[in-house]
Amino acid sequence: MSTEWIKERASVVTGASSGLGRALALELVGRGLTVAGIGRDAERLEQTRALAAAQSGPGHFHPFPLDISDAEAVAAEFARIEDRLGPIALLINNAAIHPRQDFLDETPESFMQGIRNNLGGTVACTHAALRSMTQTGQGRIINVISFADQRPDPACGVYAVSKGAIRIFSRALVADLADRFPRIVLSDWAPGILATGMGRSDGIPPEQAAKWGATLALWHDPMLNGMTFDRDQQLLPPQSLGQRLKRRMMLRGPVRPLRLD
Repeated sequence: MSTEWIKERASVVTGASSGLGRALALELVGRGLTVAGIGRDAERLEQTRALAAAQSGPGHFHPFPLDISDAEAVAAEFARIEDRLGPIALLINNAAIHPRQDFLDETPESFMQGIRNNLGGTVACTHAALRSMTQTGQGRIINVISFADQRPDPACGVYAVSKGAIRIFSRALVADLADRFPRIVLSDWAPGILATGMGRSDGIPPEQAAKWGATLALWHDPMLNGMTFDRDQQLLPPQSLGQRLKRRMMLRGPVRPLRLD
């Protein structure tokens, strides 16, 4: 399915000042997209812009400093992105903070500030992007997730709670929009443990993960709506015993996950 229309409109990547967000922005620019990069640190966003300008790819990077935990500021900045770059075709919700603090050393306010950034920022950016996407009738949204909520590490409550909630938010959004806007396609993507400040030194290079993420972002097909991808392949939903027996009786082989190769 052609995605040339995405290249003709604006793409937004949050957390584009470093790590995976920067790698995603550079990969998309290299593939010919016009990328609005969002981040708190204006100086680091300028570094991303300089790296994008040094590439040979046909795309362009535009920095937009923004605190995504401020929903009003998000709405205003997304309107400015539309004014400057045109309708929004793609949103990658990547930005997140990962404070490492025992809950007893937190305050309710500090804990909820982290939730406002990770979950609230994803909600605010998605809501703002959908104002454009619902006008054009098509769009692509990638929520960068993790499975930290399934077995939370000690002193990682904010990250675990917010990342688990983002997966629930994705399912709720698909339930609300899929019937009315089948060409606004949302997928969850878990890039794996990365070799970044939030990951570990022996993790996946963010440049490699960005290739998978960009491929998924440019794969616009309604069948992908609500799907979850883990690194470079689809995470298949569990099958009941009855479903497995039915496939065997019908002489069907095992379900093969979609891949981002």
